Amino acid sequence: MTKLFLRPASWLAAGLILGGLVGFTSLPELAPYHDGDEKLGGDTTVYETGRNAFSLSAANMASERQTRFFVGNSFFKKAWVEAPSSTTARDGLGPHFIARSCGACHALDGRGAPPQFDKQLQAEQPMALLFRLSVPGSKGPQPEPNYGGQFNNDAIPGVKPEGKVQISYQPQTGSFPDGEPFELLQPQYRFTELGYGPLHPQLQVSPRIAPQMIGLGLLEAIREQDILANARAQAAANLGVSGRANYVPDAYAGKTLIGRFGWKANVATIAHQSAGAFNGDIGITSRHFAQEECLPAQRDCRQAARGGKPEIPKDKLDAVIFYSRTLAVPAQREADSAEVRRGKWLFSQAQCSSCHVSSYTTGPLRGLPEVSGQKISPYTDLLLHDMGPGLADGRPDGLASGQEWKTPPLWGIGLFADVNGHTRYLHDGRARTLSEAILWHGGEAEAAKQRFMAFNKTDRAALLRFLESL
Repeated sequence: MTKLFLRPASWLAAGLILGGLVGFTSLPELAPYHDGDEKLGGDTTVYETGRNAFSLSAANMASERQTRFFVGNSFFKKAWVEAPSSTTARDGLGPHFIARSCGACHALDGRGAPPQFDKQLQAEQPMALLFRLSVPGSKGPQPEPNYGGQFNNDAIPGVKPEGKVQISYQPQTGSFPDGEPFELLQPQYRFTELGYGPLHPQLQVSPRIAPQMIGLGLLEAIREQDILANARAQAAANLGVSGRANYVPDAYAGKTLIGRFGWKANVATIAHQSAGAFNGDIGITSRHFAQEECLPAQRDCRQAARGGKPEIPKDKLDAVIFYSRTLAVPAQREADSAEVRRGKWLFSQAQCSSCHVSSYTTGPLRGLPEVSGQKISPYTDLLLHDMGPGLADGRPDGLASGQEWKTPPLWGIGLFADVNGHTRYLHDGRARTLSEAILWHGGEAEAAKQRFMAFNKTDRAALLRFLESL
């Protein structure tokens, strides 16, 4: 095993900052590395890097179940077309939409990014970055009267797009205590070329990037009692972190369940998430989402041709749901290296692990032996946290306030560049590096951010190297 070599002065500085370690001048006693520690997804874990790292089936999937996985993959990635069409298995696109396929936003089952810019000029319309819309109501947020619950900037022929999105960034500069400078980008959004009249003066907007698809079935299999135990542990620790669960209606269960998916834990199951995304993002109807959102002002949308009732049949949608639940989690890279292990220790000392909880053993998930009973390390508590005004969207979602966001899982975060060719983080892709993502943390995460900032450059690099290994 590689011998650890850390400068004692560095660790003394960390001890003075973190409290309870004053006078600490020797190396920390790091837990020994064991073969298998890198298996973030338990037995589903695959040892894959590069462009296809997020696109493999669970490693423990029986061969006789692979056919259903590949059918789901086909309907996840192939483009839909407008009706009527000779391609009846894939017609019914729109009338309004943001993408023609699931894979257009989740390219290679990975993470989306904001549009590319050239000298501050936006070169394309957002696709993997969608915008939730609402206006305040007496019973919670209500759809925007002319544009509904989501802004769709594309449409089939004969139907007007709802409009275009213009994005700009306002630089914010600062420096670490040791003098190293940094720059953050504050996004600003503007809706132009509106197709159906003005937007409501009390419009609430929430930008949300398409996340990586890996490990979703494992997250769904985490026991509710373990999620709630995270909230109790945070309250008992009395460190200013107070996560809480979101509870949302689920179309498949027909009742309210604990939220696990979406940037505000606003979806409870992958079945609901998949069917809802087909409907909202592509305009494809299914059993539980039987109508496209065509508002009273959108006469052309209401009169457009449809592709059948429903447009995606149950067996095909179920295959997509199965596919989404059984995409494998890649293994951690270089888990036994000295710098990665040191970074993991610093991650804990900065108390990042209060919210990014590492370990669970999943419960049973009906019909999915692959994800049931697995020891996993997703680095999330699946709870809502107030992240401060810097990240606030001002739009409530279920029980989530306009400043609350769900702790996202960190597995796969170091492979975004390999899979999708970018490193854009947070709910709207504003952060260009992992360091920027941490520096945007506020609210309940403010103290953890300050601890990260107070580390010297070598220690900050080690913590970031640990994240890049996930």
